[in-house]
Amino acid sequence: MHFWFVHSGEVSLREQICTQVNLGIFSGELRAGQRLPSTREMARRYFLHPNTVSTAYQQLQDEGILERRNGSGVYVREFAHVPTIARDQTLDRLIANFVTSARLQGFSTEEVMGRARRWMEVQPPDHFLLVEPDETRQEIVFAELRPHLRFPLRAATFEEAAKADGCIAIALPSKAMMARQVLPPHIELITLQLTNVPADMHKWLPVPEDALVGIVSRWPGFVRMAKTMLVATAFNPDAMVERIRGTPGWSDGLTATAAVLCDVPTAKFLPARVRAVVFQFVSDAALAELRKVEATIAARLGASSNAENAAVKTA
Repeated sequence: MHFWFVHSGEVSLREQICTQVNLGIFSGELRAGQRLPSTREMARRYFLHPNTVSTAYQQLQDEGILERRNGSGVYVREFAHVPTIARDQTLDRLIANFVTSARLQGFSTEEVMGRARRWMEVQPPDHFLLVEPDETRQEIVFAELRPHLRFPLRAATFEEAAKADGCIAIALPSKAMMARQVLPPHIELITLQLTNVPADMHKWLPVPEDALVGIVSRWPGFVRMAKTMLVATAFNPDAMVERIRGTPGWSDGLTATAAVLCDVPTAKFLPARVRAVVFQFVSDAALAELRKVEATIAARLGASSNAENAAVKTA
């Protein structure tokens, strides 16, 4: 299940967790026996305080909705035989708790109803926004993500991200904290999980001692990282050819190498006779998570469309 959080303070994050878990169970998105993200994982992924997640999970346990299995995690309890009336009562209680909490914070009934109506009418995000100020890094991540996504993908600097709307933002781990600070509170941010460099390159090792290897990228950081990685594997630094794509003569002599380590967008610019060893930054797990988000939004849009069609037929 994919969670959505608003960090505006109008509804506590604890209550948002509890509400979404309940709705996830009753909608069938969360099934009996399904494991929820750990407290640490939930906090890291959605920029929550671990105590907030722990308190919400404990409340759901006290209500008999979740159960904690020692050494294994938190799971959805068996709900197969809960009658419909119990679902209605649970939903009523959730709504009552929300209204009561809002009134205690000084909001009028009219304000609560107006805000709730606005939330019900808000459309799901319709594109991903890659928040990355460095153009060369942006090119690499964009080229890796685009073939795997159905939703439109756009890129933005920090300044542009501050005006983001109607999207789900994504960022590299090194830029996630800054991205969260500049993004509007209602925009969700997904931090991309990166490939384990040593594990991914293991299949190419060991490199023959007499082999000449090229390292090419438009991003200087890639060249430095690749060189450091190869040196750490006892590769001779004197047998490396380092090039910054786009600089004068950058492709000269690459055909004499045994292989060229490069990023995804650089591979298509290499001379035809060069053997490219393409390194992917974004992990397969991150790509799977983004596709799952797409599926969740598509399902929500489908449900909304069906409801609208039904309303039209009824009218």
